[in-house]
Amino acid sequence: MTEAVKVFVEHALVDLKLNRVEIRCAVENYKSRSIPERLGFTKEGLTRESEWLYDHYVDHVIYSMLASEWKDIRRIK
Repeated sequence: MTEAVKVFVEHALVDLKLNRVEIRCAVENYKSRSIPERLGFTKEGLTRESEWLYDHYVDHVIYSMLASEWKDIRRIK
């Protein structure tokens, strides 16, 4: 999954020339949260009760990557 997200981010920021990509994950979904963390995304904050999941609302963590940051990360790797 990490490799698929990496390809998506590369396409969005390099090919499509977008400036920003966001990933939102449920706070307690540690497997999903590990993907943007591994790719060097910045944790920006929390949105409360963002998603109805099963029988209750869950909070989301927001991660972002800017095109300028992605260029730096690509250069290092």
